[in-house]
Amino acid sequence: MIHSQTRSAVVTGAGRGIGRALALELARLGYPVAVQARTPGQLFDTRAAVEALGGRARVVPGDVTKASAAVELVERAEAELGPVGVAVACAGQAFSAPLLKTKPERMTELFEVNTLSVLHLIQASAQAMIKSGTRGRIVVVASTAAVKGMAYTAAYSATKHAVLGLVRSAALELAPHGITVNALCPGWVDTPMMDETVRNIAEKTKCTEAEAKQKIEAMIPLGQVLRPEEVASYLRFIVSDGAAHLTGQALVLDGGETTR
Repeated sequence: MIHSQTRSAVVTGAGRGIGRALALELARLGYPVAVQARTPGQLFDTRAAVEALGGRARVVPGDVTKASAAVELVERAEAELGPVGVAVACAGQAFSAPLLKTKPERMTELFEVNTLSVLHLIQASAQAMIKSGTRGRIVVVASTAAVKGMAYTAAYSATKHAVLGLVRSAALELAPHGITVNALCPGWVDTPMMDETVRNIAEKTKCTEAEAKQKIEAMIPLGQVLRPEEVASYLRFIVSDGAAHLTGQALVLDGGETTR
């Protein structure tokens, strides 16, 4: 493990859902965490949850599509919590639309949030790790959409495929510095983002939200969506000593969905 007693962690998209669960998991491991999103109120809730565990957290609101936000996040963490040893990019958005109705400007917006934000955090955190001589861990929350094309999500799938390419290339370039870069690729997870998807399916298919959720569960061989805490358990592994040689990989957590 990158020693939590002497190193801090940064997490983007930490206001809710998976990002908050990842921040809490790092706090349980003893890392002080700096959290970022565009929603200060949610970030303060995350900080309160971290502190309830006995941990330390700093709230650094920011627009993750801007490189300056990533730089500020890392600099605040280093100044107030210690050298960054773990960086987690979890900010993201999703929308669905038929391919022929997908507007280029909407795709550009998704790339800024889902892909460029990852580049910004990788660059800022890697530069800090190299400067401090930290053999750190960078983790990107991608999606099963990074490893499999899916109908009606062409723009989202494109951004996540791009993220996985970025992870693999970054892993190669940062390996000489002892920094690992990996992607977590969860399928359906019980988060506010999934709730929005369920509402959209219900509206478009004229069914109840309960029926819409059943349709999603039917696509998963194991029959259940993930909990954010289950995703966080894989982060625990990635920052452990047992994952010291894991890099450039996509860890798919989907109940068997992409094996079909």
